[in-house]
Amino acid sequence: MENDEPASPDPSHDSTQSKRGNQVHKISHLTQIEVIPCKICGDKSSGVHYGVITCEGCKGFFRRSQSSSVQYSCSRQSNCPIDRASRNRCQSCRLKKCVAQGMSRDAVKFGRMSKRQRDSLFAEVERHRQQQRLQANSVQEPQPLPAYRSSKEPREQSSHLIPALPPAYPYSVEPELQGCPPEVHPYLDCRIGEAQAQSLAYRGSHRRGECNSLSELSASIVRSHRETTQYRPEELQALRWKVFSREEIHAYQSKSVDEMWQHCALRLTDAVQYVVEFAKRIPGFRQLGQNDQIALLKSGSMEVVLVRMSRMFNTENNTVFFDGKFAGTELFKSLACGDLIAAVFDFAHNLCALRLTEQQMAVFTALVLLNADRPCLEDRERVQRARRDVELALSHILHRDNQESLLHKLYQRVQVLKSLCALHIEKLRWFRQLYPLTVHSLFPPLYKELFGSDTDIQTLTTH
Repeated sequence: MENDEPASPDPSHDSTQSKRGNQVHKISHLTQIEVIPCKICGDKSSGVHYGVITCEGCKGFFRRSQSSSVQYSCSRQSNCPIDRASRNRCQSCRLKKCVAQGMSRDAVKFGRMSKRQRDSLFAEVERHRQQQRLQANSVQEPQPLPAYRSSKEPREQSSHLIPALPPAYPYSVEPELQGCPPEVHPYLDCRIGEAQAQSLAYRGSHRRGECNSLSELSASIVRSHRETTQYRPEELQALRWKVFSREEIHAYQSKSVDEMWQHCALRLTDAVQYVVEFAKRIPGFRQLGQNDQIALLKSGSMEVVLVRMSRMFNTENNTVFFDGKFAGTELFKSLACGDLIAAVFDFAHNLCALRLTEQQMAVFTALVLLNADRPCLEDRERVQRARRDVELALSHILHRDNQESLLHKLYQRVQVLKSLCALHIEKLRWFRQLYPLTVHSLFPPLYKELFGSDTDIQTLTTH
């Protein structure tokens, strides 16, 4: 395979200290970048090539594709999956993905990137490293958990689509996040293990005990939030310069309705998986019955995704982070759901206007999920007790921040969330009538489990 890496420095200059230092610095950068897999096929990357982190194979493919004599065509519907195993099956779709990710002959080399671009890249490297550390620290493999079933359904029916949510666990305050500024985690100053043998329930006996318990609960939720969000605030800030070009927007708009729905269903499912992991870490959630855990996730995961989306919203140009760049409503035109997209963007913009801190956002999302009014709950009183703890924790934070007036505004946003989710289900019903095979065969299993069945759609839209 040809190599299009920059030529090695002249050996006659290698004796100088500055040249050796530059080489070591570059090798260090490349070593960091290799943490991130190839943006095209997912194989091990070898650096930034033509402006995008890729493997040697995709680098060489893109270089060869730039020949004026090369023309590719797809024999299918121009939506072939591109991964390590299938990347050589359709050159047209592979090139299309290269361009969509930003590969270009004119792209800058890594050594000439702007400081903003390098900061963005290093933020992504750190995110991948954190994910690897989380995976390495996982003590056990998740066991399959049966999907929610109503009391009228036989116990044998289970689709094993939502990851395991183990039974009750002993609560403990986790160590402080390394390098986390105090304004992000004001509650992480409590001593480790201080509450290991205590229940998190609000006791109401002494004012000091109340505050400690609420602070510990808040600390745990905030930490869980940070560990299960796709991007940290500083990462999103560094990525704000990445916006879709007109050509890229046109490529999305040129997708067929079913292509774009399938694409967005995949992205939504990715976000939902983070929400499931967040739910597992909310104190009190895993103490609920298994069926109630699933009922809360099926009814509330979309609402949490929408709340979290506001973190990835740029109010300066009304764009949201999607597929690696910031996009406006026009990018989603081919969904044929203009009213839903406009409503989602309005919600994100209005929630951003409240200027919630990360800890306020974390506890609010836990409150959204723990809703005792959800349909099909078996032990509403138990869910209500867990929710009451989180309500007190949120009030505690807002009181400390002298922002008690936010509480009423946040409850108003909850009502908007319900309307948005009902509209999403309505649009899904419309789409499924037009493209039943796409939903049945191509949508992610978790998406279908949460939103796709006739029973679920009827339950969610009537509640």
